[in-house]
Amino acid sequence: MTSTPTDSALPTTDSSYPAPAVAAPPAITVYWRPGCGFCSRLLRQLDQAGISYEAINIWDDPNAAATVRSFARGSETVPTVVVGGTGFVNPSVGEIAMALGGS
Repeated sequence: MTSTPTDSALPTTDSSYPAPAVAAPPAITVYWRPGCGFCSRLLRQLDQAGISYEAINIWDDPNAAATVRSFARGSETVPTVVVGGTGFVNPSVGEIAMALGGS
């Protein structure tokens, strides 16, 4: 004879205990501009690698252009990528993956 567990026999969760914190991956921001072949290539490679990012056109956003200059020694060199507060000027997708803790 086989018995089926009743609802009262199933494990329950105690909502008085907080769920364990799960660290979110660092945010990735890619600063780019139209006509930049290096930017297009990097964005395509990030897409192919399944790496999520926010892309910001520095020609449309003066604050974004200033951010790029702060990482690129005063130049507006793109692509510039910021991962968790660290800036990378014209990085490879591999460098970005390493910054995310991958290989």
